[in-house]
Amino acid sequence: MIVPGSASQEVAAALASELDEPLAAVEYDWFADGETLVRVPDADDRAIVVASTVSDSAHVELLQLQDAARQRADEVVTVLPYMGYGRQDEAFEPGEPVSARAMARAISTGTDRVMTVNPHEASIADFFEVPCATVDAAGRLADPLPDLSDPLFLSPDAGAIDLAETVRDAYGGGAVDYFEKVRHSDTDVEIRPNDASTAGRDVVLVDDIVATGSTMSTAIDQLSAPERVFVTCVHPMLAANARTKLATAGVEAVYGTDTIERAVSAVSAAPAIAESL
Repeated sequence: MIVPGSASQEVAAALASELDEPLAAVEYDWFADGETLVRVPDADDRAIVVASTVSDSAHVELLQLQDAARQRADEVVTVLPYMGYGRQDEAFEPGEPVSARAMARAISTGTDRVMTVNPHEASIADFFEVPCATVDAAGRLADPLPDLSDPLFLSPDAGAIDLAETVRDAYGGGAVDYFEKVRHSDTDVEIRPNDASTAGRDVVLVDDIVATGSTMSTAIDQLSAPERVFVTCVHPMLAANARTKLATAGVEAVYGTDTIERAVSAVSAAPAIAESL
């Protein structure tokens, strides 16, 4: 039985289809003080809770879904298509929490195991107190790409080049490179592709998440005479005016998965999740 969170209905439905499992018709209610109540009407031996924690309220909802599922199922598996607070994997200043660890510990209390899709840092899987597996859905981003001319797949830094290589391999050809920072002074920092020329080529920027769009927009400004520019990401957060920033920067199209449900969610992460289940 697939138990969907309210922010993950598309990917949950796609996963139910991939696994040929029933989809629970979760019911939601609210108390007068604004607190939420969820009801899982039925479940079989295994309940797979599918919920992206895209907000604080989504975190609370996930804990409720886990608890409700536990009343009806022998095994509870939690799938986090997108894990909120996952980028806070260390205390950046003294006195700050490691928020990814705090969330992982809370989620661990209501489940037998966890799966999360392309976490910003793979090490956050170690924060869970139950077995946690990571799923790579980046290859799915090749599907919506059009026919490309001499394509170059670019990651925003060397640490994300594996994502660019995954999308390139799934597409079936092209070069891979990454952006590097060249510091000329304390205030003058140049961002440019490490090696490859972009002139006259279709450029595909690849990252795990696009949040504000600022990093991508800055990178695009450094490209030299590309033919077309596409942006792909596993998690299309696209907060505030991020999509406008990318359009203004000259991006032809943005493609993301349904780990976060947005208008640009052109492909589902469900097949990659199903393979790991």
